[in-house]
Amino acid sequence: MKVGLEVHQQLSVGKLFCSCSGELAEEVTGEFVRRLYATQGETGATDPAARAQASRNLRYRYQTTPNSCLVEADEEPPHSLNPDALAVALTLAEMLGSEVVDQLWVMRKTVVDGSNTSGFQRTALVAIGGKITVKGRTVGISSICLEEDACRKIGEGDAETTYRLDRLGIPLLEIATEPDIRSGTEAHDVAEAIGNLLRATHRVKRGIGSIREDLNVSADGGSRVEIKGVQELRLISRYVDHEVARQDELLRIRDALRERGARVPDGPSVDLSPLLRETSSRLVGDVLRHGGTVRGICLPGFGGLLGESKVPGERLGREMADHARARGVKGILHSDELPGYGVSAEETARIREALGARPAEDAFVLAASRDVHHADEALHAVAERARAALQEVPEETRDPLPDGRTRFSRPLPGRHRMYPETDVPAIPIPGTLREEVRRQLPEAPQVVQERLESTHHLNPEMARQILRADMVEAFEALIRKGLPVTLVARVLTQDLPQIESEAKRPLPEGNAPLVHWLEPALRAVEAGRFAKEGLSLVLRRQLLHGEDVETALKAVGLAPAPGDDLAQIVEEVLEANAPLIRDRGSSALSPLMGDVMARVRGKVDGRTVAALLKERLDRRLASSGPEEVPGA
Repeated sequence: MKVGLEVHQQLSVGKLFCSCSGELAEEVTGEFVRRLYATQGETGATDPAARAQASRNLRYRYQTTPNSCLVEADEEPPHSLNPDALAVALTLAEMLGSEVVDQLWVMRKTVVDGSNTSGFQRTALVAIGGKITVKGRTVGISSICLEEDACRKIGEGDAETTYRLDRLGIPLLEIATEPDIRSGTEAHDVAEAIGNLLRATHRVKRGIGSIREDLNVSADGGSRVEIKGVQELRLISRYVDHEVARQDELLRIRDALRERGARVPDGPSVDLSPLLRETSSRLVGDVLRHGGTVRGICLPGFGGLLGESKVPGERLGREMADHARARGVKGILHSDELPGYGVSAEETARIREALGARPAEDAFVLAASRDVHHADEALHAVAERARAALQEVPEETRDPLPDGRTRFSRPLPGRHRMYPETDVPAIPIPGTLREEVRRQLPEAPQVVQERLESTHHLNPEMARQILRADMVEAFEALIRKGLPVTLVARVLTQDLPQIESEAKRPLPEGNAPLVHWLEPALRAVEAGRFAKEGLSLVLRRQLLHGEDVETALKAVGLAPAPGDDLAQIVEEVLEANAPLIRDRGSSALSPLMGDVMARVRGKVDGRTVAALLKERLDRRLASSGPEEVPGA
């Protein structure tokens, strides 16, 4: 197997070709609608991925926001390229030992899925070559590019997709590796190492969606498949390993089809609507009641191989259904799953007879649609996929699914989608700029991790988490202020990611604002004002409402109140549970602890509660007479 990575990281430097903010916005100021069409690339040919997408004839609705302008709407030429974005790209090139080009030439990359208002994405090659070494293995770097991020998808229907322009134009730094990676685990490790280099610049965005990986995977005897837009680092190895298993399974099915002499006939699909007028199938019946059609094709020699698979969730029938959906139908029905879905055995037999399909050897596929053209197009896509199944694993782009599987998205794009950007002149990269970048290179992530472990005595996993979270500066700044290492490490690696996710609001941007925001709450914990268990509640309240620590403590119910004296609460719990203490003696500590914590959780540290409760319980047991002590 071979794997190559493309890591796409959003930069926190504004937008690439205008002066608008790079922050996402929920305020919508207007909208407009467009249709997009595939155009020829520099070679004079049309890219197959663009042609397939344009054939869907979708309408795209775009929402404008306060941080979008005429550049994003493609009503004004791009401005000068963002110099801060270029500086970050040059920094990565130096850290990876890449060869920087003399001039930047911006290209247009045809993209007509609606994610760009213009029908193309601007991209520029910054450097080639270089390498990164991970766990003793060296992986080559193919290229480093600067490009625009796409619009943010808001909603999707049968005929129209809605996008928001706030994300369009945010600079993306793309680092592509050579296909040197040999396992899913190694792909994970390389992606993590590149991510650490990016975060070391302190000019990248944080949070889900700010960094995305494309995985180019091929198995032995298979083909290159691109898994596009992986957002969770922990799933990379699963996507790679599953893709290899999928390709191996498709190759096994290919060999079985060849042994049988399977084939895919030419010719039109067959109208089967009259045979299914009285069907109990809700899917088919609903289409026919609305004047639609059910059409079918026969696949000689494919019988039993559309639904059979040794890899969970991967079937040739599913592959065909994904291709059919891309042509405008919601799905297909095939012979390996019939009778079923309301289609009876008698109806299945009549369909076989109408299509000339032999009972065991042959398969058939049905497509139901209110639009005859869509049904025919879907079955044409099924036939194309069946022909490919006889030859090889198709090269294609696939979307990642949350369970580690993938789904067909579109054909694999190629060189025909590229053509020059005529609105942006060439950008020279002088040697003086590169020298300035070299003088300001950040520390290597490995050096930083070793310092965290040796100077602050963090274990390797905790040091790695702080590094991955891009919290090294904040961590060391808070430690210099005298706050405990354990408390600071915990809040940065555990509490903050959870708070940001639950609040759906970004943390304060930049090291100084983040430290200024965190310090008062951490000092309140250290002073015993409330327990560290309540820290996430307090910080989440502060993030959502902009409150100070005192106000947040009152709002979440952690501020001291009359009767909150811990010693008094412990005595009240002991008194209320006197029968339990008589029955269980010192073994009553655990349930008593639960009763006390129910009243002071988040206000007092659990260790403090446990120590005081044990002391008072032991004192009470010691003062009891022998006849009152269990077992005496």
